[in-house]
Amino acid sequence: MTWQPIGQVLPGALAQIVRRAPLSAGKVDFAWRSAVGTQMARVSAVRLEDGVLLVDVQTAQWGSAIMRASGLILSRIQSMLGPDAVRELRIRR
Repeated sequence: MTWQPIGQVLPGALAQIVRRAPLSAGKVDFAWRSAVGTQMARVSAVRLEDGVLLVDVQTAQWGSAIMRASGLILSRIQSMLGPDAVRELRIRR
């Protein structure tokens, strides 16, 4: 048996657990916080509508930061919610 550090195993295991739960606003919020971190989550709010994650931000600067990282954020969210659950991010202010 090969051992791996928990830091390498935990994200994948967590994503599998979350993916199995029914899609809800709480699940989307959890995936968002996990994908962007506490600081960015504190200055934004999300809502999922028809595969589009609507991201409301407090300032244009935070919107720009989220837009720059949108590819990585989308990938992280899709790994938790499933590839078909979220197809795009849309930033709003």
